[in-house]
Amino acid sequence: MKKTASVILSALILAGWCPAGVFAAQGDIYIGVEGQSGKTDKIPLAMPEFLAERASSPADMETARRLKEVVRADLLFSRYFDVDESAGPRVEWDDNRSGLEAWKKTGARYLVLAKCGDLEGKQWTMSVNLYDLQSGLAILSKYYRGSAAGLRRGGHLFSDQVVRQITGRTGIAHTRVAFANDSTGHKEIYLVDYDGKNLTQLTRDRSIALLPRWAPDGERLFYTTYRYRNPDTFEINLAERKIKPLSLYQGINLPGGVSPDGKELVLTLSRGRTPNIYIMNLETKQLRQLTKGYSVDSSATFSPDGNYVAFVSDRSGNPQIYVLEQATGELKRLTRLNWCDSPEWSPAGDWIVFSGREKPGDRMDIYLIDPTGSQLRRVTRDAGSNEDPSWSPDGRFIVFTSTRNNARQIYVMDADGSAPHLVERLPGKSYTPHWSP
Repeated sequence: MKKTASVILSALILAGWCPAGVFAAQGDIYIGVEGQSGKTDKIPLAMPEFLAERASSPADMETARRLKEVVRADLLFSRYFDVDESAGPRVEWDDNRSGLEAWKKTGARYLVLAKCGDLEGKQWTMSVNLYDLQSGLAILSKYYRGSAAGLRRGGHLFSDQVVRQITGRTGIAHTRVAFANDSTGHKEIYLVDYDGKNLTQLTRDRSIALLPRWAPDGERLFYTTYRYRNPDTFEINLAERKIKPLSLYQGINLPGGVSPDGKELVLTLSRGRTPNIYIMNLETKQLRQLTKGYSVDSSATFSPDGNYVAFVSDRSGNPQIYVLEQATGELKRLTRLNWCDSPEWSPAGDWIVFSGREKPGDRMDIYLIDPTGSQLRRVTRDAGSNEDPSWSPDGRFIVFTSTRNNARQIYVMDADGSAPHLVERLPGKSYTPHWSP
């Protein structure tokens, strides 16, 4: 089998279930969706150095430096702002009008001022004002306080409030990515902030754990583990820090996506037979079968309205992307490539991202296709093997795995394929990332 075989095939092999011939291997675009790639005029925003609550305190100054570093990186990554970090005109904390007017003359549209403090290394504080320089008014005033471990998260939350206040859109600085990594010698599930910081190991199954999938509440994850020597689906409750089994049917139990209302999970089950797509009610655990037959169906994902399910099937020979309308059962084939895997619907519902290859022997790349199958976009090219794509919750970025630097690592790129960058270099190989709500 090729190394580019799909996740479902890997799971089948590891479970000891792989009929002969099933999934056998064969011998800078702009998408034009508003806000999707950040290719809009940037908003001029001034952000001078954050101040220390006590000017003579090295601890306060270090806290101010660290918080500004987080906020600066978040706002630049958002692509919404042109950030001016110069010292600029002095503005007193009590709303010095002449200072605000002077900043306005620099061409800035908004101004961020912050004062930060350190409470004996155990807690931090941050007071912030966001000014609209056109009106001269503070349009956002906040006070934050948290534990030392939560400093970066505090900066992320403020960054997202700036994005919301100015653009009316939801920021993603507070979001996280769940993924599998084998650095311990086993594949385990991890969490990392969207910017690659605060790495946290969630599982210690000491086997094979893959395919983490977020619930819309951001408090639950579903994943497949071989903890009991069968590919079972387990649930992680992040708030309660508990892990429990969810689906223990004989054979394949692979989570797809959670419905928009958080009440259902679409998953692949074989139950001792051919893998098909099912929907599980997460409260009652009752199952509803969506696909039937002898083809291998897998990697299912709900549309944002919950009315459709996209999935991979080899019913035409090679694995391709299909869309099923739940109400009518109508099935539509979208792709005609050599190999397709891991579809995920965009938050707006206008694109489905997936990994695929055009002909045998090609490396896997990331593609977009619209739900009608009429528009296909290839967004990675000539840079290793690129797989496991997942959308940011605002639909403007894609996280994926790539071997472009001779190691399977996690990357993020704009939705049109531009500006790809390594999230964080981690030991071992990383797999199946999924971006949180």
